[in-house]
Amino acid sequence: MDRRLLDILCCPVSKSPLGLLQTVDRDHINKCIAAGNVKTIDGVVVQAPLRAGLISTDRKIVYRIEDDIPLLLPEDGIGTLQLPDWS
Repeated sequence: MDRRLLDILCCPVSKSPLGLLQTVDRDHINKCIAAGNVKTIDGVVVQAPLRAGLISTDRKIVYRIEDDIPLLLPEDGIGTLQLPDWS
């Protein structure tokens, strides 16, 4: 993802800056998705694993990146408080 774009993106809910989701965090989320335990903010069960994502600075919401395009719809975000062993 273009660094200049990343520098101006913010969470549409909290307005806090977003950072790239680290591989270890993505893998943890994907394990939870595979187990069928992850829902979007809107309550829809997440079916597809994350290839890449953005995470809010407070680490409470993750947004997908698909084909280098950040998907920043608040209802499609993944709340991390639902994930077991999330830190």
